[in-house]
Amino acid sequence: MYNVILGNLDRQAKALNLLSSLQEEEFSLLVRRDTDAIMAQEFSIHELLRQIAMEKESTMRRLGGGKVRDYADLLEQSDAEEGGEGARKAAALRQLWDTIDDLEQTCARQATRNTQLSLGLMDQSKELMDYLHKRLLPPQQQTYDRGGMFTQVRPDAALLNARL
Repeated sequence: MYNVILGNLDRQAKALNLLSSLQEEEFSLLVRRDTDAIMAQEFSIHELLRQIAMEKESTMRRLGGGKVRDYADLLEQSDAEEGGEGARKAAALRQLWDTIDDLEQTCARQATRNTQLSLGLMDQSKELMDYLHKRLLPPQQQTYDRGGMFTQVRPDAALLNARL
């Protein structure tokens, strides 16, 4: 069971390291505003996140819902029975767990940066579209009708009002 859990944690650490590099690449694509490449990158990131979640679920199933640190403590306690092997195994698990935690924090910070940049670009694009839309619409002019009164300007979209 130790080797399976160690393998799961090792794959999680490598996947998080890859996720970090994918997020940095996504940030550079956001800066360049390469939307097609960003979309492809997003699909890769989502697939990698799905795989990481599956690895985490597999680890939790192996531990019966327990925690890796608790399992490492159990290995250390059984150290006296195995002749020193349990402490080495527990240290390896804790080291991988700490690496995973650090990588998760790094990925979370990079995801926040990417989100802020993409939302800023979206706001900028929306403001530009609103400005262009206002410039394209002709201004409303007040004119007189045949009876010498101001014409009633109707908005673009209106409900029909009828009597039965």
